Amino acid sequence: MRARADRHGRPRGREDLHRRFVHGRRAGGRRQAGRHGRGGGLHRALEQAHRAGDRRHRGGGLRQGGRARDRDLVPPVAPHRALRAAGARRDGDRVTAPVRPWDRELVRVGLFGAVFAVGLPTANGLGFVSDYYLNLFGKYLALAILALGMDLIWGYTGILSLGQAIFFGIGAYSIGMHMMLESSGKGVYGEPVPDFMIWNQVYALPLFWKPYTSAVFAIGSSLLLPALLATVIGVLTFRRRLRGTYFAILTQAIAFAVWLMLNRNEMKLGGTNGLTDFKSVLGFSLSSPGTLRALYVVTAAVLVGALLLAQAIVRSKTGLVLEAIRDNERRLEFLGYDTAGFKIFVFAVSAALAGLAGLLYAPQVGIITPSQVGVLPSLEIVIWVAFGGRGTLWGALVGAISVNWLRSVLTGTYPRLWPIILGGLFMAVILLFPAGLIGLAVRAKALVARRGRAVAPAAVAASGVNRHTA
Repeated sequence: MRARADRHGRPRGREDLHRRFVHGRRAGGRRQAGRHGRGGGLHRALEQAHRAGDRRHRGGGLRQGGRARDRDLVPPVAPHRALRAAGARRDGDRVTAPVRPWDRELVRVGLFGAVFAVGLPTANGLGFVSDYYLNLFGKYLALAILALGMDLIWGYTGILSLGQAIFFGIGAYSIGMHMMLESSGKGVYGEPVPDFMIWNQVYALPLFWKPYTSAVFAIGSSLLLPALLATVIGVLTFRRRLRGTYFAILTQAIAFAVWLMLNRNEMKLGGTNGLTDFKSVLGFSLSSPGTLRALYVVTAAVLVGALLLAQAIVRSKTGLVLEAIRDNERRLEFLGYDTAGFKIFVFAVSAALAGLAGLLYAPQVGIITPSQVGVLPSLEIVIWVAFGGRGTLWGALVGAISVNWLRSVLTGTYPRLWPIILGGLFMAVILLFPAGLIGLAVRAKALVARRGRAVAPAAVAASGVNRHTA
């Protein structure tokens, strides 16, 4: 039987024919689309799946975060998106036991909790960390919960809310009112109402203050009232397809209106001075180092729980829908999804987290004023998330802690320059590293890995080792 010839009339050998029709390659090594599938033959596809499976068993698989040196090593048939979301792997033509995507994240959260919830209080008890710095970090962790909610709504859903400080203020004022009533009769005037009411000639407790004599009601309202208000705002806006810049302007206007209301003495919430002079919380004296240490531990534990809750949301099917809303909401609506319902849900969750942050923040600071509820605090929350890296959750924590630490350091020396420094920091994030600190870390890690892969072949060649026969 005569051998087949190529287009130049040269006869083809058996090796060339085997490579062409089985492996999908020509004699020169270039790949061509054969009858066994796009980009290669059946033998090559099985070899790819086998080699990819070997890498997974060695702990360097693509599903476990490993990095392939050749994109051809990716299995030719990728698992369905639902399987990938569940952590399943494909080894050749079968789906193996699912990889638990939570493992690595749980390790990170565990390390974070060990450092902040266990390590710092232990160091404080041993005298290595002062009570002042422990209390300072307690405030940072409470604000990190606030930033976490902002990252859920802005980083993952693409909704820019400039009124998150409203929900933070509701939580702070709710627990503040309870602490004021708990200290009633212990003030300067010895009356059963807060001292600032005596200054304003109010000698009877207002009706809306009376439920806050209960600690359960105060804590519950710190969570439920922000979520309820966010739900109402969401229904009135998202159901009417209000989005983008218009929603941001609306929330900013609401924040300004709330700030004006809280500054008025007629609201009976302390006016411009706010609520101050907290003496105890839940019966424990706030002047005791043990109480402050307990508040810190509770704040750190709640932050860990909030982080796990946020991770559960973004890793679920709901999280995929939220990211799709951020990327292309109109297309998602065309596919039949109720995007307004998902947006209302995540807005309410972020508001509840903001109220929880205010609940934990007020006892550690000892004061809550309208200046912590207005437009500027809402803008600062956006800067925290942008600086750390939005859409990562960890970036929100890093941004909130680092920016507020800078604020504590710089305001002691340059108090008037802090707004300018904060604005410059935001401009630097937008122009120089829009992915934030987390994005910089990821890019640095990728650069180091790329250089390592480039140096390895040169080192092998210099040593005279033939990698094909080794």
